[in-house]
Amino acid sequence: MFASVLSAAISGIEVYPVQVEADVSDGLPCFNMVGFPSAQVREAQDRVRTALKNNGIRLPPKRVTVNLAPADIKKEGVGFDLPVAAAVLAASGVISSECLRGVMMTGEISLNGEIRSVSGVLAKVIRAREMGCSFCMIPKGNLKEGLLVKDMKVIGVESLNEVLEVLQAPAGNIAAQKVAWSRDSGEILQSVRKTLGENPAEEEVMEEEGEEIPDFADICGQEAARRAAEIAASGFHNILFIGPPGTGKTMLARRLPSIMPSLTFEESLELTRIYSIAGLLSQENPLIKKRPFRSPHHTSSPQSLVGGGRIPGPGEVTLAHRGVLFLDEMPEFSRRSLEVLRQPLEDKKVQLSRASGTYIFPAGFLLVAAMNPCPCGFYPDMNRCRCTDGEVSHYMNKISQPLLERIDLCSDVPAVAFSQINTSQKGESSAVIRRRVEEVRKIQAARYQKEKIRFNAELSGNQIQEYCVLTENALNLARNAFEVMELSARSYHRILKVARTIADMDQEEKIHARHLAEAVTYRAFDKKYKS
Repeated sequence: MFASVLSAAISGIEVYPVQVEADVSDGLPCFNMVGFPSAQVREAQDRVRTALKNNGIRLPPKRVTVNLAPADIKKEGVGFDLPVAAAVLAASGVISSECLRGVMMTGEISLNGEIRSVSGVLAKVIRAREMGCSFCMIPKGNLKEGLLVKDMKVIGVESLNEVLEVLQAPAGNIAAQKVAWSRDSGEILQSVRKTLGENPAEEEVMEEEGEEIPDFADICGQEAARRAAEIAASGFHNILFIGPPGTGKTMLARRLPSIMPSLTFEESLELTRIYSIAGLLSQENPLIKKRPFRSPHHTSSPQSLVGGGRIPGPGEVTLAHRGVLFLDEMPEFSRRSLEVLRQPLEDKKVQLSRASGTYIFPAGFLLVAAMNPCPCGFYPDMNRCRCTDGEVSHYMNKISQPLLERIDLCSDVPAVAFSQINTSQKGESSAVIRRRVEEVRKIQAARYQKEKIRFNAELSGNQIQEYCVLTENALNLARNAFEVMELSARSYHRILKVARTIADMDQEEKIHARHLAEAVTYRAFDKKYKS
């Protein structure tokens, strides 16, 4: 007999439907799997056979062949256990093959028949909805994740017996089974609906909860650096903090997400999908509601940053999508690790080519970097700096000029005076700054509503000419800065983008000389530290 059921394979962050076909026929007893399965998938035959035996279901002594179609896509992971078991049971006559029609399944099976959680469930459920499936059968541990997808019936199962119970139910009662067979499914559904709202709008803002985010009010002094951070958050500009050790560079970076606008529901679902594929979701609270903050160690390899492996998965730049990627002690990263960031900083995506295919990952992150001005950290204070000119030059040259040109702002973070530390007066809170950032974001949203961009930092060359209109005084200043500082075209365009954001903060339609002058100061590090 022949039977088949729908499942899905994940390649990069894309989901491909996989038809799991099973044939049980006369011949020498054996269990064969074909269709380009990985070692993990091939082991499913032993897990399925043993799980069926331990649940009182014995396969007939016949030849069992399982095919995973299409055969030209590599099948990875343990999520094929459940569909393989269902297809084999239908082909053996234990259940009707009709009950598998229009069903997508995924899940791992333990040797005692328990259905275990797998990664990528959200992406698979979304794909099932796109394909018009009747319902999805997923592990109970992934049920909250699956219920994030509206207008799609999702059934969570804990064991093979529950699988049989659901599949053998009358067709008209499948929807009812969603609640009937599960003791706490109603609570789960109620919890998810409370999280999402009954009808979440596409642009609905997700409220932050859980662990408290550090506040800008904790930072003593550093008004110039706080101003630069606000500009960076307003226009989504990459920023570099330079200063001696212990001046608050890391504090500024960790608090930057607190002044960024909250995630919309669309952004939240997009991030949840990425983290689901990466296997980093919490089963209790699967929906990502806070902007990511990723801080990889300086020993991180290029593969860990952009995604690697024979079948690449999401790297740090993808996990930081819609959020912040923080590189502390930037010069300590290897040159190869830093240089792989050039493409995602420019294109907001990562494209990796392997023998198995080409993989594209989103990488729309805000780069925040921090570094000392020299190995000892005190340059250009020659009273404290112990480094030679050669050591300073070698240290700064660890970061290539092309990479520096992709950083919009550079802010000095000087040592803090005792009077600034020993005071009860606090600076502006993150909530106050975030309200100003949100107003600037609204200006950009209205300006670029007909464009394929959202922020000033994303302006192309033609768009810069259209939207970065300078006054006559600002134009003269720009001409002088270009010649005196010997700017490249990319650096000049970065200055104009930052100036556009500063003008938006002042609610000015044109860029004035004061806006451009401030933007120019954020590129002075080229002369100060690399001369």
